[in-house]
Amino acid sequence: MTSSRIIIADDHPLFRDALTHSIRSAVPEAEVVEAGSLDELTKKLEQSEPVDLILLDLTMPGVHGLSGLMFLRADHPEIPVVVVSASEDPVTIRRCLECGALGFVPKSAPEKQIREAVQAVMAGQVWTPPGLELPQDKDRETRDMIARIATLTPQQIRVLMMLEDEGISNKLIAYRFGVKEATIKAHVSEILRKLNVDNRTQASNAFKRISNLDWQKPKA
Repeated sequence: MTSSRIIIADDHPLFRDALTHSIRSAVPEAEVVEAGSLDELTKKLEQSEPVDLILLDLTMPGVHGLSGLMFLRADHPEIPVVVVSASEDPVTIRRCLECGALGFVPKSAPEKQIREAVQAVMAGQVWTPPGLELPQDKDRETRDMIARIATLTPQQIRVLMMLEDEGISNKLIAYRFGVKEATIKAHVSEILRKLNVDNRTQASNAFKRISNLDWQKPKA
């Protein structure tokens, strides 16, 4: 039997150990790979071995809310992602599914549910906690912005993630990416066009609202 390769992306070693145990109970032949940050996860994905599933925490180095999920869906749309989060808010769960996750497992879930989630998603199904009722989505503005962000390339999403750091220059982003400043300028121009905003600040604020899950807060 061909073994499955599953990556756990979470910065808490003890929780990674618990997830590894649950995965091996659900998929005994699985090779489990661990990553403690988005950079580590990216390096693992650059290896030649195919990946069958990613379990992704929403809060770890390099990931802010849904930013990591949106990057993964753009860069590796073929790999199913299960979000594993301390949050159990139904709106957060719905947004994760809208952004491309095929499953959502609260960190408080018993091992049985983790096994069920892994098996279901690897079989091509969508899994959410039993009995969950997702609220009706009335926030068209957020939904439209998620759709616009989905049109960005992986590199554009990484640039947009860096724009959250207010005051960071194109020159510094280019240095960190190892590319020319003109390349970053071109990415920023495309980001503004695709998001239908006028400047970097508006793009950053729009992305912060999505990635930081601020839709949970009632609007004034």
